[in-house]
Amino acid sequence: MNLTIRPATEKDIPVVLSFIRELAEYERLAHEVEATEEILKESLFGSRACAEVVFACIGAEPIAFAVFFHNFSTFLGRRGLFLEDLYVKPAFRRRGVARALLHYLAQLARERKCGRLEWAVLKWNKPAIQFYEQLGAVGLNEWTIYRVTGRGLEQLAE
Repeated sequence: MNLTIRPATEKDIPVVLSFIRELAEYERLAHEVEATEEILKESLFGSRACAEVVFACIGAEPIAFAVFFHNFSTFLGRRGLFLEDLYVKPAFRRRGVARALLHYLAQLARERKCGRLEWAVLKWNKPAIQFYEQLGAVGLNEWTIYRVTGRGLEQLAE
């Protein structure tokens, strides 16, 4: 398999959105997708872009994607790389594609002098958890992520 990894361009926005929708279906969260091409254009390529996307491709065809952004560790005193989403199309799983994307992101984190590479995984996704642990990743079971969205976010902001 001749796999290449490349950054997404503005022309790829429809492909990014299709990957987001496919991932949401897989995670049983399709009802939560609010992203549109316009939102993605601003978020990924606007004047205050806040995330990046890379594709794993065979030839010109994207078969997987990773969405990531920088966070900051006060304890390390430097930024980290947070992997928001990694998705490989089912026909291409178990062929090293996810590993190649994580390798790419680890190299990118090292080049950018990041102190860490982090991501979250759904507790029911046992194959992903096993895969990540085989790579040497450690689950942070003592930490719980909290989230405020929608109405809750509006109420908190008032």
